[in-house]
Amino acid sequence: MNKLQFDQLFSLGNQFSPAVNSGLRIVLIAALAWFAMAFSHKLIRAFRLFISKNLADPEEVKRAATLGRVFRYIASVIIWLVTVTLILSELGISIAPILGAAGVVGLAVGFGAQSLVKDYFTGFFLLLENQIRQGDVVEAGGKSGVVEEITLRFVRMRDYDGNVHYVPNGTITTVTNKTRGFAYSVVDVGVAYREDVDQVLEIMRQTGVELRGDPAYAPKILEDVEIVGVQAWADSAVMLRCRFKVAPIEQWGVRREYLRRLKHAFDQAGIEIPFPHLTLYPGQDKAGASPPLRLLLDGSSPSRNPQ
Repeated sequence: MNKLQFDQLFSLGNQFSPAVNSGLRIVLIAALAWFAMAFSHKLIRAFRLFISKNLADPEEVKRAATLGRVFRYIASVIIWLVTVTLILSELGISIAPILGAAGVVGLAVGFGAQSLVKDYFTGFFLLLENQIRQGDVVEAGGKSGVVEEITLRFVRMRDYDGNVHYVPNGTITTVTNKTRGFAYSVVDVGVAYREDVDQVLEIMRQTGVELRGDPAYAPKILEDVEIVGVQAWADSAVMLRCRFKVAPIEQWGVRREYLRRLKHAFDQAGIEIPFPHLTLYPGQDKAGASPPLRLLLDGSSPSRNPQ
């Protein structure tokens, strides 16, 4: 190889060297980004588990889990934004014009995607104010169910039938959380008008005491049954109401078990659980008398008795 050929090869190597170095740096940036994302996720998870061990309240544990998932999401977005910025800079693309153009485009998109921006802002305050946590039973955005996932953009809920609802945060104006702190299991019971109301209320009280004394339900019921009393006079029944203060998400199971036991108690005491009654009015004749309507016991059709 003569000197001319060596100079040409060296010049060609110098031409490819910047491109190779730039490619290696891009690969290194991508590898560091992947490592940073994996490390941040692991660090956030470890910190969440450490915090959860020191929390005695299950509600706070659920909140820590929800915030941990949101922090992982935010960390991922920040790492990818920094990674893309570094790669563009390595490729020789100026960031300043892109940022300026992004500002203009962002302003235009902001007007066209106001609902998306609203989703993120609403989701941020939902988490900041601790309105919804993973595992809660809530009613929001016209849907209800168990919260399986909450992000800055949507809330994912699964209802009793197993249907999954994705509710955008921007559509949520009112949140009804049915499992925050404690709940009340409200029970309405109807009995016949001829029954002694005081006797029925006492049976309801005793059944509630027995239910709370059951070891399987004692941790779920926080206080003794509260007998409210007569709630209403319905068409065919006197409506009586009571309620239990229970642990979160236990109100439905306690109510079903109480009604099951109360049915047995009513059967033993001979308390009538009413059904709709029908009163027949036979009308009046021209003289203004109202003849009784008799239903013959032999199954024949009813007849009027003019006497």
